[in-house]
Amino acid sequence: MKVEIHSVHELAEVARKLLCTFGEERFFAFFGKMGVGKTTLIKELCAVLGVKDNVCSPTFAIVNEYSDRDDEPVYHFDFYRLKSVAEAYDIGYEEYFYSGCYCFTEWTEKVEELLPEHYVRVEIEEKDGVRILNAQIIEQ
Repeated sequence: MKVEIHSVHELAEVARKLLCTFGEERFFAFFGKMGVGKTTLIKELCAVLGVKDNVCSPTFAIVNEYSDRDDEPVYHFDFYRLKSVAEAYDIGYEEYFYSGCYCFTEWTEKVEELLPEHYVRVEIEEKDGVRILNAQIIEQ
């Protein structure tokens, strides 16, 4: 799936399309430079899932847990501050990653070796003010 995003007003539709395209998937690994819109898109994904909580980047907490419309957990990770992969082990990443619940990860490159064998890789880049989102299923 490849989408050009010209305005933040398009994000709700992009989030719906992403979740619809990858309907059975629960693990979404986001890649992109700082400020490209990873957190903003994750907020929209959570809104589509019916999350009522305040969705914000868990930079200091590493993981935030929200509840979707069915009261199921939705996990949002931000690995930006991780100094080593060992810190992911310390928070018990396996319980989250393999829970079967939605997981959205930012700064995923810091824990790429820990990713499940099957996930959706979402890359966002900016070119001339346009965000380009490229999402695909990865099978390792």
